[in-house]
Amino acid sequence: MRLISSLPIFALLWAVTVEAKPLTVCTEASPDGFDVVQYNSLTTTNASADVIFNRLIDYDAASGKLVPSLAEKWEISPDGLSYTFTLRKNVAFHSTDYFKPSRPLTSDDVVFTFNRMLDANHPWHKTAVNGYPHAQTFQLPKHIKAVKKIDAQTIRFELNAPEATFSALLTMGFTSIYSAEYANQLLAAGKTTDFNSKPIGTGPFILKSYQKDSIIRFDAAPNYFGNKAKIDRLIYAITPEAAIRVQKLKAGECQIALSPKPQDVLAARTDKTLQVIDTPAFSTAFIAFNSQHKPFDNVKVRQALNHAFDKKAYLKQVFDGTATAADGPYPPNTWSYINVEDYNYNPARAKQLLAEAGFPNGFSTTIWIRPAGSTLNPNPRAGGEMLQADLAKIGIKAELKVIEWAELIKRAKSGEHDLLFMGWSGDNGDPDNFLTPQFACSSVESGLNFARYCDPQLDKLISNGKKTTDQAARTKLYETAQKIIHDQALWIPLAHPIAAVLTKSNVSDYKISPFSRQNFSTVIIK
Repeated sequence: MRLISSLPIFALLWAVTVEAKPLTVCTEASPDGFDVVQYNSLTTTNASADVIFNRLIDYDAASGKLVPSLAEKWEISPDGLSYTFTLRKNVAFHSTDYFKPSRPLTSDDVVFTFNRMLDANHPWHKTAVNGYPHAQTFQLPKHIKAVKKIDAQTIRFELNAPEATFSALLTMGFTSIYSAEYANQLLAAGKTTDFNSKPIGTGPFILKSYQKDSIIRFDAAPNYFGNKAKIDRLIYAITPEAAIRVQKLKAGECQIALSPKPQDVLAARTDKTLQVIDTPAFSTAFIAFNSQHKPFDNVKVRQALNHAFDKKAYLKQVFDGTATAADGPYPPNTWSYINVEDYNYNPARAKQLLAEAGFPNGFSTTIWIRPAGSTLNPNPRAGGEMLQADLAKIGIKAELKVIEWAELIKRAKSGEHDLLFMGWSGDNGDPDNFLTPQFACSSVESGLNFARYCDPQLDKLISNGKKTTDQAARTKLYETAQKIIHDQALWIPLAHPIAAVLTKSNVSDYKISPFSRQNFSTVIIK
């Protein structure tokens, strides 16, 4: 008997038995599913689009530019009506025990992905039981005339009219590219629901298992077209309570904890075993009025509640210095932003407005909050109770309702809420990424417009803003739109938070996104 190596036996045994340590991320909630086109929550995007899938192009927050992804290059026609994309060659779809791809990514996959959303007669269109909220909100069926396969590696999008935001839209999670071959296999087998539970993408990680409200396991994709992930396994430990996420982080049960409370961020800065990674978030926390529910269809009532809520006290209590006050829909570093005069805390003025609106003795209503904290709402119960107390001072009796996140989103999109603590994160730095989803008439129907407000003048301003690439012209339109949103008091704007993530000190190369998107493929555990 002889050894085939000069290494000592113990070294050979070590090399065989030691496995790469997985990266465990403590996250705040379960995804709605993995068929990302059906959903609008960031939690779902983080668990699907960000790890399992890719899009034709991406938005690089550091440079503020669009960059190649599945498409290695693209061209826009001079009239703005045609977008032609050339795909990378030999991009592999995931191979699993339930699907073995016979070919790499082609134009057929891109055509399938978009026609599924655009064509009501497509055999896959009705399989999305939750519909296509983003495609509907941005009116893609109206704007896209055709998605044409030019050859195996070339696709052309033909538009009915110029659309200034079209390229930016293609970086959003809902435009993730699916496998047409896998779709055909599921359709033939009558298993279309597997699209939502057994996803197949081209991304850096492959879904291995999922237990709702507990854990999601991913393996690094061995044939990923980009740089292979530095970790072999990725685990999402679903942990709704922020305090428990920090406890798990300190105990080494996870290496990254998302959405920490402000107090935990401050404490972590003095803990040598932890790191704080933060950036100004491209997002806004707000309270939405359901303008389709009485008495919130009355602008004076909405204005009254803006005056009734002590936002300064709220910011101090809930964000504790980790956010700046919001006075409108999007952050001040967004181009076209204007500083409108905020509604000051003035209970006397609030009572006067209520009387003018016909409610001198107040009324009864409900406040909806989620059970666990997030970056946009670190302490939902504290915020809800503060609003409840301030409304009581002007005669409004508000019942606080704590609703599980997935259920809250579903019911709010159906317009069941009265007052709703909510937040919105933009995906690509364009102001329309706030205006269309939150204030366009099409978004009332899709459910993303939580104010449930449809105004022809405001809708026309938003629509016209997408018809020109002239930023100065768009700015004027959006400035007017912001004034309408303010004067109509569609929200109580709350905060623009600092997005912070806590990691163990041995974690490197994690980069936080101002859009709250996640990229764990570059992470190294020292």
